[in-house]
Amino acid sequence: MNRQELQTAADKARQQHGHYKQKVCVCCGTSCMASNAEQVLQHIQEALKENGLDQEVEANLTGCMGLCNQGPLVKVLPDHTIYQKVTPADADELVKAQFVAKQPLKEMLLFADTRPEPFVNANDDPFFKKQHKIILKDCGVINPEDIEEYLAHDGYQALDKVLTSMLPEEVIAEVKHSRLRGRGGAGYPTGLKWETVYKHVNDQKYVVCNGDEGDPGAFMNRSVLEGNPHSVLEGMMIAGYAIGASKGYAYIRGEYRLAIKRFETAIKQARKMGLLGRQILGSNFSFDVEIRIGAGAFVCGEETALIASIEGRRGTPSPRPPYPAECGLWGKPTLINNVETYANIAPIIRHGGEWFSATGTAKSAGTKVFALAGKIKYSGLIEVPMGTSLREIVYEIGGGIAGDGQFKAAQTGGPSGGCIPEQHLDVGMDYESLMSLGSIMGSGGLIVMDDSSDMVDVARFFMEFCMDESCGKCAPCRVGTKMMHDMLQRIVDGQGTQHDVERLQELALYVKEASLCGLGGSAPNPLLSTLRHFPHEYEQRLVPPHALVATGQTVK
Repeated sequence: MNRQELQTAADKARQQHGHYKQKVCVCCGTSCMASNAEQVLQHIQEALKENGLDQEVEANLTGCMGLCNQGPLVKVLPDHTIYQKVTPADADELVKAQFVAKQPLKEMLLFADTRPEPFVNANDDPFFKKQHKIILKDCGVINPEDIEEYLAHDGYQALDKVLTSMLPEEVIAEVKHSRLRGRGGAGYPTGLKWETVYKHVNDQKYVVCNGDEGDPGAFMNRSVLEGNPHSVLEGMMIAGYAIGASKGYAYIRGEYRLAIKRFETAIKQARKMGLLGRQILGSNFSFDVEIRIGAGAFVCGEETALIASIEGRRGTPSPRPPYPAECGLWGKPTLINNVETYANIAPIIRHGGEWFSATGTAKSAGTKVFALAGKIKYSGLIEVPMGTSLREIVYEIGGGIAGDGQFKAAQTGGPSGGCIPEQHLDVGMDYESLMSLGSIMGSGGLIVMDDSSDMVDVARFFMEFCMDESCGKCAPCRVGTKMMHDMLQRIVDGQGTQHDVERLQELALYVKEASLCGLGGSAPNPLLSTLRHFPHEYEQRLVPPHALVATGQTVK
């Protein structure tokens, strides 16, 4: 396929889908699929045909629409009317009301069971109105299994732009100008990482997409891969052109079966159209991508452990330097970014780095996708500008605390993050602000807790996770997480002492400083943040020294 053929294919796709007056999008992400979304889609298609509407109204599957606890979701375009908890039995009534009588079923509208007057246009609802979508813009709109729909929404136009009018140095400069930071956790400047790999001259370089996403409660990368896989693939291809790589690998965790299936479909479709392979779009650029499936080891989210796993070795980290940018996959310069980072690339190239950097804060540009979960009324996938306050996310987008409880804390960054208490509800969700409170952005997990949560037990839970997921290669992590977990368990059981707390604080610093990789280095974060913000909860659980003397026990 050359450039002209790409434009022709895009125009044809727009015409093909443009002749429909309306479109019905049925969410077929993992969550909705578990609630019979496929059957809902089938029944809607049948109802449209029976009512003679199949030539006027298109019905198809899409990815996640965001409201994961309200599914299956059905969205009608261009009205942006969303129906919640739709069953196959509702299909005929929904079609007749929406398209024949033209009277939306108010009792089935989004949030009809919680809002006094649900919005017919879902974009008017605070859940969507407060969001700003770049990465998720087409998720829930296009069919992720149809490359033509991606083309109809400007797909691969950014790739065409870089191959026909930009030098690799110019692509890197645009990414640097955007101030995009890696969305996998550490927030390292993406353009600077690309530039580093570009400068290392070698006969072979690699582009790797980290889709391992192992944080408890996190499902951002999974949803992007399920809802718009071509956006990630296009980002990887642009990265390959920029750094001089001809091969890419997408490392996706094995539990993400639907994400793997759809990304695999995207690769096959791109190859068939000549968008992957040799001399792409008539240029001298050749690039191909393969999938590698992870076995569910949390440590393989770390770059060097991920590389070892792709190579077929045990997934354990290696000391750095050398860094993957210099000596990565099979000893070659390797660029590693996560799913969300690559999904940002095509919009940045199409609209410019300045456009992207206009959103967010001075040091944290763009938007961030969060998996909003826990004791929250409206859980799901959201995308907001960097710097949006935690209060706005919890109370305006999320609808507040579910049930009768009160907000107590929010856990960000998963096992590597920390807990943010109520007095810091107005903190901006950006890298620097979260770090100042002893937490991190991480990949985007955001778990809300109410006043029924036991913060000591929360710290114990995350420590147990890190202990179980430790690869065992270095003693500080292997032994330290076990010791910290045992001390936390003693405190939870009401047998801990002040001495245990002091030892926990001392040991946490050793583990942070001496661990080989980020898993061990960040494992103490939930513990330290709960000690910092909720010290009274530890104090209430401790056994007084005189009580130990009375029972003949000694402080260990």
